[in-house]
Amino acid sequence: MGEATVSASKSSSDAGGSPLEFLRAFVEITRPHNCALAGVVGVLGSIVATGSVPDLGKLVLVFLVVYLGCAAGNTINDYFDYEIDRINRPDRVLPRGAMKRRTALKYAIALFAIGLTLAALINVPAFLLALWAYSTMVIYAWKLKPMPFIGNVAVASLTGATPLYGALAVGRIGLAGTLALCAFLVNVAREVTKDIEDMEGDMAAGARTLPIVIGKKKAAYVGAAFAFATVGASFIPVMAGIGVGYWAMLPVDAMIAYAGVKVLRSQDSRDVHLAQQLLKMSIFLAVVAFLIAALV
Repeated sequence: MGEATVSASKSSSDAGGSPLEFLRAFVEITRPHNCALAGVVGVLGSIVATGSVPDLGKLVLVFLVVYLGCAAGNTINDYFDYEIDRINRPDRVLPRGAMKRRTALKYAIALFAIGLTLAALINVPAFLLALWAYSTMVIYAWKLKPMPFIGNVAVASLTGATPLYGALAVGRIGLAGTLALCAFLVNVAREVTKDIEDMEGDMAAGARTLPIVIGKKKAAYVGAAFAFATVGASFIPVMAGIGVGYWAMLPVDAMIAYAGVKVLRSQDSRDVHLAQQLLKMSIFLAVVAFLIAALV
C-alpha cells in the first residue's frame, strides 16, 4: 500500500502536480511572448510587401503559422536540451517535471502539424517555406545547435524567413525581401555576439561556439562584419528609389553600427551584453522602419 502511494505521488509529480499546472506547462514551454512577437513580424512582412493592409483573414493565417512554428520549435528545443537544462535551467517545464519529455515531443509534433495545415490554406510558396522553416527548427535543435557558426546561421535564417513568409503569403516580395536580408545579417551578428557574452558558461558546458573555437577577438570581427553588412544592405531600397519614407531606417542603422564598433573595441562581458541587446532591439525596430517606408 505504501509503495502504491509513493508511485501515485511520483506519477502526479511527473504530470505537473495538478491539472492547472499541467495545462500551464503547455503554454509556458512554448514561450508565448516570443511566439507572439514572431507572429507580428510575419504580419508586418505582409504589410511591408504590399505597402497596405492585406485581407484580414490572410493576416490571421500568417500570424498563426508563424506563432505555431515558433511554439513547436521552442518545445522541440526543450525536448532535445533536457539534460543541459537540468543543470543550467532547472526551472524550465521539463527539468522541473511539469511535463514528461514524451508529452513535449508529441505536443511539438501536433503544433507543427496544425501549422503546416494552416500554411496549406494560404498558398503553395507559403506552405513550402513553412515546411522548410519547421524542418530547420527540428534539425537545429537536434544536430546544428552545438556546431560553431552553423547553428548561428540556422537561427538567423529563421529570423530572416519570418517577414519573407508574410510576403509570400500575399504573393509579393517588395521591401520585405530587403527586410528579410537585413534581419538575417543582423541576427547572425547578434548570435555571434551573444556567444561571446556566454563564452565562459558554454566552455563549462563543453559547447563549441565560434568564440570558443577561434577566440573572442576573431569572433568579434565576424560579428561586427555582419553588423556592418546589415547597414550596407539596408541601403538597397534607396538605390531602388524608395523615397523619403526610408529615412526611418537611419537611426536603426546607427544603432547597429554602434553595436558593431562596441563589440570590436571591447569583448568585456558588460560591453558585449550591451552590443547584443542593441542588435536584438534593432531587429524589431528595423521591421517598424521598413513598415514606415512601405506605407509612406
